[in-house]
Amino acid sequence: MMVAFGYHGAKFHGSQIQPDVRTVQGEIKGAIEKLGWWSESCLEMSSRTDSGVSVRMNLATIMLPNKIAKIIDEKSLVSALNDHLPEDLVVWKACRVPEGTRSRIAEKRLYFYRCDMIPSWPKELEFDELKSACNLFVGQHDFTNFCRLDPKRSPIRIIESCQPWQDDSGRVVGFTVVADSFLWNQIRRMASALHRFVKKDIRLDTITQALDNPSVPFDLGLAPADGLILWSLGHSEFSHKFENLELIEGISMPPEGKRAHKQWLNLARMENSSILEREWLRLIQDVK
Repeated sequence: MMVAFGYHGAKFHGSQIQPDVRTVQGEIKGAIEKLGWWSESCLEMSSRTDSGVSVRMNLATIMLPNKIAKIIDEKSLVSALNDHLPEDLVVWKACRVPEGTRSRIAEKRLYFYRCDMIPSWPKELEFDELKSACNLFVGQHDFTNFCRLDPKRSPIRIIESCQPWQDDSGRVVGFTVVADSFLWNQIRRMASALHRFVKKDIRLDTITQALDNPSVPFDLGLAPADGLILWSLGHSEFSHKFENLELIEGISMPPEGKRAHKQWLNLARMENSSILEREWLRLIQDVK
């Protein structure tokens, strides 16, 4: 079976199991164990996320015991898992998939970064100004200067789309980015570079140089994790269409001043959580 699930990132020390800390994979494993279905290597998650990163949609494959797999239907699996999961982690759909299907091999992933959660993000920002910087990331690039390098993974990635994102009032509050896979910290480093560009700290050619010269170190910063949301995944074996980020209501504007912005961040985090909760409720109700 493959399941779609989401979670509030602030409550977890990332997605992958780590000793002595609360993780998403650890909670799902615990639920499967309570149901008596656990076996070694029966769980694989699609996208790995850092501590603080929230998720509207992630995917996982669960290899169930044969006697359970033969009789359980998709709705019953969703209910059974949610009965043993905490409220900040919800499974909202399940789909029967061919044996051996890998959840990691997704066709594309869409992330949203809410840039106004970074201090000094401009209230008045032209869509085309941010778009000019977003466009630089589109296509195939070596993202050595925009990630935390992993020697086991190539730093070359192909970005399908990178677009400014506006709220329902037309205010530019962040950006969306789509690719089949991303590198560790890649989007947060892209967000920091875009933030510095709109603040006039750097020019467009600084981003271009950082992309075109991976052997020359460029440190354009790392944006906070709490502004990042994994929004949607597309997988050929999962019967849920890939969904783009539409206009969202209920996003407030940050106030002036560092202290006020710091206090407002609590509201922004609650808004993000509310957006996710509304989405999960809609998605669960949409399941036939």
